[in-house]
Amino acid sequence: MASPALLMRVVASAYSVAEKAATIVRNVMAAGDLAIVEKTGANDLQTKADRLVQMSICASLARKFPKVTIIGEEELSTDEVTEELIEDGHCEEILKRTCPAQYRGIKEEELVIWVDPLDGTKEYTEGLLDHVTVLIGIAYGGKAIAGVINQPYYNYEAGADAVLGRTIWGVLGIGAFGFQLTEAPAGKHIIITTRSHSSTLVNDCISALNPDSVIRVGGAGNKVIQLIEGKASAYVFASPGCKKWDTCAPEAILHAVGGKITDIHGNSFQYNKEVKHMNSAGVLATLRNYDYYASRIPNTVKQSLMP
Repeated sequence: MASPALLMRVVASAYSVAEKAATIVRNVMAAGDLAIVEKTGANDLQTKADRLVQMSICASLARKFPKVTIIGEEELSTDEVTEELIEDGHCEEILKRTCPAQYRGIKEEELVIWVDPLDGTKEYTEGLLDHVTVLIGIAYGGKAIAGVINQPYYNYEAGADAVLGRTIWGVLGIGAFGFQLTEAPAGKHIIITTRSHSSTLVNDCISALNPDSVIRVGGAGNKVIQLIEGKASAYVFASPGCKKWDTCAPEAILHAVGGKITDIHGNSFQYNKEVKHMNSAGVLATLRNYDYYASRIPNTVKQSLMP
């Protein structure tokens, strides 16, 4: 049997690397010292978990796939990576899947991996643990084609004996796995948006959509999971705060199940290595009925958010 295609090997490794990351996230929290640093302000935090997880993910993947470009959120040197941070396992189940034909010839140097070691850091520091995700997005030709999202604290309210955490993964042309795909209630407009980065523009945009309800949570990964599990109908963020490492993995998983994510103008996100990191024109994502929401974004909002 031929050895698995590069893309499937990268995804299978990213799966195991994300599980290792989740263990680090839980261990740092359990040890009680988050070692919080403010990056640009009180809503832009970095913890010991962000730092250790990024070193673990980037060093583990770089060791196996040395020619892949890996872009992580935190500015860190990789010199101080200890062996205990390295994960070299992989998910066998993913390796057994057939790689979609259009991705079979990909070379290492053509892939870009976008890493958010801990999406929802502010919520992590406040104990809102179900908001937290680890994001590993894989891009080719500027497009998000595969992603892994780990929720380290999935199930954490289920009691002391609960098994914590789950890993969701997806590849365009194969699908997405690790969760139960559910559509939001028909005819209901449930908007999910930012918890800690609100503004007049964000709220004006939401009001214009005339929602039945609004859910405010942390983390882009968490918001897209709410879409694919039917808890929200649209993820709307009329603000420039979101970055490529926030959207790459969730985009791949959302697109793998037929959803759509763009900026507020309807433009696709680009993930080539030269691209600027900020998604400066906001985010609009849905599992279904994208056009309904896109058509109702006010022009005033669009004019305020230029790509």
